[in-house]
Formats: sequence, C-alpha cells, structure tokens
Amino acid sequence: MANHKSALKRIRRNEAARVRNKYQHKTTRNAIKKLKETEDKSAADKLLVDIYSMIDKLAKKNVIHSNKAGNLKSKLTKHVNAMS
Repeated sequence: MANHKSALKRIRRNEAARVRNKYQHKTTRNAIKKLKETEDKSAADKLLVDIYSMIDKLAKKNVIHSNKAGNLKSKLTKHVNAMS
C-alpha cells in the first residue's frame, strides 16, 4: 500500500482516468459497429464525421496509437465510399 499522500492521490487519479478511457474507447467501438451496419450512405457520412472526432480524441489522449487511428479512419472511409 502507498505511504505518501501524493501516491494515494495518483492511485485515485489513475483509476478515474482508466474508467473514463475505457468508457470512451467502448463508445467509439460501438459507433464504428453502428457505422458498419448502416446501409444508407448519407447517414453513414454523418456518422463518419462524428467517429473521426472520437478516434482523434482517443489518439490525442494516447488511449489508442496514432497509427491505429489513421488505419481506422482510412478503413472506415473506404467502407463509406464503397457504398452505392
């Protein structure tokens, strides 16, 4: 167990950040699944903009790697562009 006040505070902060990151990451994954299930191109375009924002925020906070963010955005864009 931690002996210093600062270490105890750090434990609390890490737990709060872990829960927040987990929530945001899961929300993004669910949005991506929703986009992949969408049949309508105009609805997919609107979703894509929101998902881009979510992915960029995760990459900025180092929840996901920046290369993974780029790969996800690329694949999702290809998926939306392939819709008729």
